Amino acid sequence: MLKRHVSFIGLVVALGAILTAQTPSASLSTDWPQWRGPDRNGKSSEKGLLSQWPAGGPPRLWRVTNLGAGYGSIATKGDRIFVQMQVGRQSVVASLNRANGQIVWSKPLGSAGNNDRGPGPRSTPTIDGDRLYALSENGDLACLQVADGAVVWQRNILRDFRGSNIQWLISESPLVDGNRVIVSPGGRDATMVALDKTTGKTVWTSKGLSDEAGYSSAIAADIGDVRAYITFTAEAGVGVRASDGKPLWRYPRAANRTANIATPVFLNNKVFYTSSYGTGGGLLNLTAQNGEVKSTEAYFTQNMRNHHGGVVLVDGYLYGFNDNILTALQFDTGKLAWRDRSVGKGSITYADGHLYILGEGGTVGLVEATPTAYREKGNFEIPDSGLPAWAHPVVSGGRLYIRNQGSLAAYDVRAR
Repeated sequence: MLKRHVSFIGLVVALGAILTAQTPSASLSTDWPQWRGPDRNGKSSEKGLLSQWPAGGPPRLWRVTNLGAGYGSIATKGDRIFVQMQVGRQSVVASLNRANGQIVWSKPLGSAGNNDRGPGPRSTPTIDGDRLYALSENGDLACLQVADGAVVWQRNILRDFRGSNIQWLISESPLVDGNRVIVSPGGRDATMVALDKTTGKTVWTSKGLSDEAGYSSAIAADIGDVRAYITFTAEAGVGVRASDGKPLWRYPRAANRTANIATPVFLNNKVFYTSSYGTGGGLLNLTAQNGEVKSTEAYFTQNMRNHHGGVVLVDGYLYGFNDNILTALQFDTGKLAWRDRSVGKGSITYADGHLYILGEGGTVGLVEATPTAYREKGNFEIPDSGLPAWAHPVVSGGRLYIRNQGSLAAYDVRAR
């Protein structure tokens, strides 16, 4: 059309400039398609973001308050946001318009759950091409079409693999790796299972591994020539072989008997597990040989007793909350770099040289990601929902997204 109507080019360019000025989210080039981002490590590759927030925090673009209960974070792709919540008595996954947060479609997955920590789902949807994978708090796993929420396949992993729901309900976000979906039913010989992502049929179960599920989500990693799936069960940090689910290692020292939540952190044949309730964190060195993996403990530290907010690894340093104290540790050695009470116990995400942190009491902060010292670059408060603010922050397309139960807000964090 532009080739036929060259005279319109100037008008189109001018209109584009106007739209960009009016709509801070015009550039949606960086998606956050799953739990903890593109690489499942809590890090965004975005650049050109604010290095200092104005008083009161960055500009809020919109806020919606009709989502329904839930602790899950969000996923983004293109002009859509995907989130799970409770609606009535149903556990639901929904697609929202990224421009204003309004619901485009929603799909019930099954019955909702509730306990003393609040109702609703705890998981984040996973986007893979034109498919979405969502796991409810009661074990309903569904593959849906991204465009309209139409069901491709669905099954209940607790029923199908003889698992029992855990005390504070399933909190795992599905891992999609190649042509497989990885989840943790916690059944006998089925702590972890691999399903065909196209059909939902079982590919393998983790025979020889029968731990009850934890609250963690799995990651994929290559250790030498062995691909592995790594997670944190109710009893130990574990790894299984991706090809057949065979258990490769087991690390109970970093586990507690209450709730193991944090997603493991992997780099260069090393994996770090951490939990709270008086426990701590440990780094394992992993060595592959003949299709097997040997693990040895590099160190154990009580300076990273991380509850639910996760840790990120940036330039050789781990950043996360040691209970209610934000802490920086050297990854290879566990040596303490600094610690600060900051926003109190919370969750953490990294982008463009900074840590985006959300205290469970509702304080959002920006902190420089440096091992030199704690350097805060701004903070602001979000409205109290009556429950802890446990959903992890998301940075995507120049925006910071904060979900707190039934509300979701988008903030413009692009540098001017």
